[in-house]
Amino acid sequence: MPELPEVETVKRTLQKLVVGKTIRDVTVSLPRIIKHPDDVERFRSSLRGTTVTDIKRRGKFLKICCEPWVLVSHLRMEGKYRVVAQSEPLEKHTHVIFHFTDGTELRYKDVRQFGTMHLFPLGEEEKHAPLNKLGVEPLSDAFDLQWFKETLVKKKSKIKAVLLNQEYLVGLGNIYVDESLFIAGIHPERSASSLTEEEIEKLYVAIRQTLTKGIEAGGASVRSYLNGEGEMGMFQLQIQVYGRKNEPCLRCGNPITRLVVAGRGTHICGHCQK
Repeated sequence: MPELPEVETVKRTLQKLVVGKTIRDVTVSLPRIIKHPDDVERFRSSLRGTTVTDIKRRGKFLKICCEPWVLVSHLRMEGKYRVVAQSEPLEKHTHVIFHFTDGTELRYKDVRQFGTMHLFPLGEEEKHAPLNKLGVEPLSDAFDLQWFKETLVKKKSKIKAVLLNQEYLVGLGNIYVDESLFIAGIHPERSASSLTEEEIEKLYVAIRQTLTKGIEAGGASVRSYLNGEGEMGMFQLQIQVYGRKNEPCLRCGNPITRLVVAGRGTHICGHCQK
């Protein structure tokens, strides 16, 4: 699933490629992707004639602003946006197409078909699901060390489960949680409330640094992620533990092990994260 750096990269790419374009029509070949409104024709008619004014991000969600509407899009496991000429052959699993008046198209492709789209009046989107229960953005000023300490001290759940919970901190998924915990030297099965102040400070710095590096690298293409121009991210070249089972730890040389924490495959160095 694309995490914060990947979605941020898609956002920035689409800002370059579609802002200012006017939607002539919308084709929806898989209606269940459209979650709101529940009438696909209403979805299409609402967007016809609107102009894309901005692309924003909230957690792992894209917000495509087409005044007076905003399209809230979640890519889930395999969702991808690509901007192409309308003459380009249609790829399999392309489920939604935004046809622009300049002859280009924004195409949404989703092999797994788990992605979702919600259309709301601009400014109303944060009051409704799926955005209304999202927590703090980890690269914003709201994510300060004191808030982080006060939040973790109350949580008896495993630290990995807390970091994956989007109601506390948004945008983090398996890759960046595993990497942040490794950098901070914290075992993912530790309870959040057991962390010392020093450990919390290390984790706080690790989260921000890892996400920043992920964005600078254009995200991580460990599966099928591509940005809006069809390009891979390069953060996978910097990954230290995620997906490296049985490979030597880059810090101590001991083998990376895989376990399941909070229902998710988790990679750690048992020597560096005791």
